[in-house]
Amino acid sequence: MNIQIINGPNLNLLGVREKSIYGSADFESYLAQLQKHFTNITINYYQSNVEGEIINKLHEVGFTCDGIVLNAGAYTHTSVAIADAIAAIKTPTIEVHISNVYKREEFRHHSMLAASCKGVIAGFGMHSYRLAIESLLLKD
Repeated sequence: MNIQIINGPNLNLLGVREKSIYGSADFESYLAQLQKHFTNITINYYQSNVEGEIINKLHEVGFTCDGIVLNAGAYTHTSVAIADAIAAIKTPTIEVHISNVYKREEFRHHSMLAASCKGVIAGFGMHSYRLAIESLLLKD
């Protein structure tokens, strides 16, 4: 099984930014833990602060990998283009958030992407990524 994790804007600063919300771990360290936990799965990682690059990555992997775990960051709440890209590909996509977006500012309560995704996982810190991968392993 081949899983693609895609992180959006400002998630390259995990471990540095807003530690009270996002924790003190950087994503690369957590990725190593995921790869050790899921030894029978290839987990690829991509991060971009640019909306179009995220769309290009979805197009690139959206017909070949077995699942996508997407934390689109703030684009979650604004990007019809990313929602359309998810709808256009065949690979199931799980929307992920480290924080519980429903405990935060009102504008974060609406996802432009959720309707195009297989599911949404939010509020479990970095473990949201593990839960997303586990959900992709479930047989429908």
